[in-house]
Amino acid sequence: MNIKSSILLRIRVAFLFLVLFSFSIVWRIAKIQYVEGERWKKLAHENLLQYKTVKATRGNIYSDNGSLLATSIPFYRLCLDPTIATDEIYKKDIDSLALALSRFYKDKSASEYKRKISEARRSDKKYLVINKDLINYQAKKTMSEWPIFRDGRSKGGVVFEKIDKRFKPFSSLAMRTIGFVNENNKGAGLEYTFNNQLAGRNGQALFRRMSGGTWKPMHDESEVRPIDGVDIQTTINVNIQDVAEASLRRHLAKHDADYGCVVLMEVKTGEIKALANMGKIAPGVYAENYNYAVGNQGLTDPGSTFKLVSMISLIEESGMQLEDTVNTGKGEYKFYDRIMRDHKPDGYGIITMQEAFEKSSNIAISKKVQEVFGTKPEAFIGYVRRLGMADPLGFQMEGTAKPRIKTPTSKSWSGITLPWMSIGYELEVTPLQTLALYNAVANQGKMIRPIIVKSTKVVDHNIDEFETEVLIDKICSDKTLTMLRTMLEGVVENGTAINIKNDNYKIAGKTGTAQKLKDKTYTRTYYTSFVGYFPAEAPKYSCIVVIDNPKGFEQYGSDVAAPVFKEIADKIYSTDLDLHKMVDLKLKQNNTTLPVIRGGNFEELKELCKDYKIANHTKEDIHEEWVSSRAENSAVMWIPRTTAKDKIPDVTGYRLRDALFILENKGMRVKVTGEGRVARQTPNPGSPLVGVSTVLLELK
Repeated sequence: MNIKSSILLRIRVAFLFLVLFSFSIVWRIAKIQYVEGERWKKLAHENLLQYKTVKATRGNIYSDNGSLLATSIPFYRLCLDPTIATDEIYKKDIDSLALALSRFYKDKSASEYKRKISEARRSDKKYLVINKDLINYQAKKTMSEWPIFRDGRSKGGVVFEKIDKRFKPFSSLAMRTIGFVNENNKGAGLEYTFNNQLAGRNGQALFRRMSGGTWKPMHDESEVRPIDGVDIQTTINVNIQDVAEASLRRHLAKHDADYGCVVLMEVKTGEIKALANMGKIAPGVYAENYNYAVGNQGLTDPGSTFKLVSMISLIEESGMQLEDTVNTGKGEYKFYDRIMRDHKPDGYGIITMQEAFEKSSNIAISKKVQEVFGTKPEAFIGYVRRLGMADPLGFQMEGTAKPRIKTPTSKSWSGITLPWMSIGYELEVTPLQTLALYNAVANQGKMIRPIIVKSTKVVDHNIDEFETEVLIDKICSDKTLTMLRTMLEGVVENGTAINIKNDNYKIAGKTGTAQKLKDKTYTRTYYTSFVGYFPAEAPKYSCIVVIDNPKGFEQYGSDVAAPVFKEIADKIYSTDLDLHKMVDLKLKQNNTTLPVIRGGNFEELKELCKDYKIANHTKEDIHEEWVSSRAENSAVMWIPRTTAKDKIPDVTGYRLRDALFILENKGMRVKVTGEGRVARQTPNPGSPLVGVSTVLLELK
């Protein structure tokens, strides 16, 4: 055989060997894959292998200034694959690890933890839940440095199973507005309404069930990573919300009412700055258990606040003037077979329509509506529709109720429907619906849709932005609008809400007191409300307050709901500098009139005068801590206020803080009435101190 043939033979033999070897390798791989596949099939068949959902991290909910209202905080459950650590690492570190676990959880001894892990290691258990208690991120970080655990997942076998928990940094503040989503994907509030955006998209991963019923992630290539949810930016102002809730809760408890709500929004934008809802959950205890401002349980007869609709309809339809008069008689008037009554027992007699609105005369409004629309009630309903009171607002929250407005074709329509509807009965609307109409009056006749979510976003990138949306360009003519604002201001200046009138700013609004219907009969239980806007001359905020079924002597909107409105408005006015009139500094500097300084701590008053560049002096050296003052030319003259040790000090003119300091240091109790500075004290200043334990201070 020549050399060439020998080489060819060797090549053929080598090629044949390579083919046989390759076939052997392929056959072995196929066999391994088959066996592995059968094993996985068996595991799946035995329900030991499953694809499970890996939850996405839920998005955050923010207030108008970026404060967190709701967020997801990661917690962890400590698990371990005790078979991964090498014998060398295990023997060296297990005692230290067991001791650390015992000291941290305080539920087992170190020997018990060691025995638990060792038994799992001997039985080849791949997934051991060390403790079911959840730990926070700081604890996780600390544990990651413990013996065995510090070798990580691949060498130490430690597994920190992440579990997100929803957390509200402001606790129960706006709790019902923020809302919730339960395990059945049912819920309420923003969490439920924007659930799809907040929830994100869950992932999927393969898990194997271990002994003891726990599941271990396999981390194979089929894993689908979750996509975290987006954040939502609300219009809620934390400070205003806090004031609204505190005031509402206090007045609900004062009147032992069933429930109440407050909605406050910006006039121009429709952005809701506070949405508070409180229901009684125990005697004297109230919590946010339902959204009465927008939901079906808050859908009820609005009462006298609906008289604004009647007045708009009358002015637009008949050209009625506020000076027009109507005879209300002696407080009773019969429509068909039913008697309507005014709040004043002997009636208002002949009054103007302005007075009728200010005093909230049922008879005056109903007689006029019957006179103008009695033969054409469908025209009145037409105004109700044009004013947006018959259609849903399309508010950004699930569960918003639809108004219930009768029409002349309704089966329940009767001869008394129109007169009673004109004063807010025989129809049902939500507080938010009523507020939208009053806000339109404040907003030059433009009705806008209230909004509570400004945008959805990822980090600082906006995905969806929700702008102010106009529902009705003009609810009435400018002439009518001027008359409406005059009427609403008159309610506070001269009418049913005169108790909330103040000298700092004007409020415009309307009180409402509706009798509640039970078994088709009106009872002596009431639904009270006040709705309006402020400052009246340049409205920035509108607000509605509702308190349902107040008990006791005070049961009218003016006594129950209006004070809540004023408390909230006062707080906003005191903190919102945009609501205050600008002062001409030049005029201020040229004005030589001295400020009122009645008395107080000498050092503090001198510093105050120094800061404001007010001339001040004394005629002699003063060694007393407390002084009085009087104006002398263009300066303040300080006069020492001395009191004998056995006499009652003179604190008239002092601030309450200073008066309390002086009197309590004398060992006396102090009772206080009124607000401002001390105008009068009893017993009189200079009276003997012996036998006196209490001093009454009257502030003005």
